[in-house]
Amino acid sequence: MAKSAGEFRNLPDVLTLREAAGFLRLSERRLYDLARARRVPAAQLGGKWLFPRAALERWLLRAADPEGLLAAAATPGPAAGGPAASPPPIIAGSHDPLLDWAVRQSGCGLALRAGGSLDGLDALARGEAAVAATHLRDPDSGEFNRPAACDALGAVPGEGVVGLVWAWREQGLILPPGNPLGLATVADLARPGVRVIGRQRRAGSHLALLHLLAEAGLRLEQVAFLPEPALAEDEVAAAVAEGRAEAGFGIRAEAEIRGLAFVPLLRERFDLVMRLRTHVEPPVQALLAFARGAAFRARAARLGGYDVAATGTVAFVI
Repeated sequence: MAKSAGEFRNLPDVLTLREAAGFLRLSERRLYDLARARRVPAAQLGGKWLFPRAALERWLLRAADPEGLLAAAATPGPAAGGPAASPPPIIAGSHDPLLDWAVRQSGCGLALRAGGSLDGLDALARGEAAVAATHLRDPDSGEFNRPAACDALGAVPGEGVVGLVWAWREQGLILPPGNPLGLATVADLARPGVRVIGRQRRAGSHLALLHLLAEAGLRLEQVAFLPEPALAEDEVAAAVAEGRAEAGFGIRAEAEIRGLAFVPLLRERFDLVMRLRTHVEPPVQALLAFARGAAFRARAARLGGYDVAATGTVAFVI
């Protein structure tokens, strides 16, 4: 039996192949062929084709009205029961040089708003960003990013959330060339006379360093941090390169860029967290398509400290 218009209005924001085929009045086989040919807005997640309803509506309108004469009338308004407003095309949260480069080179249309991992998740929860960039390890389970995403986003009803692997990264001590003080462990940061450039309190790097210090039996106040924290990974390396600090905690890639010494301490997973409907929208799909290319892999290798074998794969769904 055909669905009524009212039943279609009650469909979820992200449709299955069957739901989308019914919505478009196409056979499932025909829609499957269109999706594989990238002729309709769709994406594969966990082996299944998913379709953003709002994008399908826009695609159908463009096909029926190529001159845009009906666009204004078809634009959804704020009336109750209408589609939820899309968040701005922003990736908020942790800074990563490979992500920064890929966003620019891919032409995906996403903007970056650097800050801490927790700030990124908060921005995603408030609808201020489409994607949160995070590298938060749960100290109890050792799991990356999913527990923090559940805390920030899991209570939102009817909104699936997916975490995609961006890269695995090496984190550790960023030191002057040649490591003149011979720093080798996180405990060495507490040596007298060692000035350390820290990160803001809601940054994933700060929380990781806090955990490593606790494992070494040290308190944060035993480390001589500079008064002002670095707000991004590149600022950590800059403080060491300019001689304002004898050490910092950050990723190998930033040390390599500035010709600094690096002592690896941990391997972390950096994820992109978003609503399921955002994952199938063109900006994210364009970024992921670029990340599957040879130029992306070559850039990751040149930067150093990255493992991009799993880039774009699903890390978790909540």
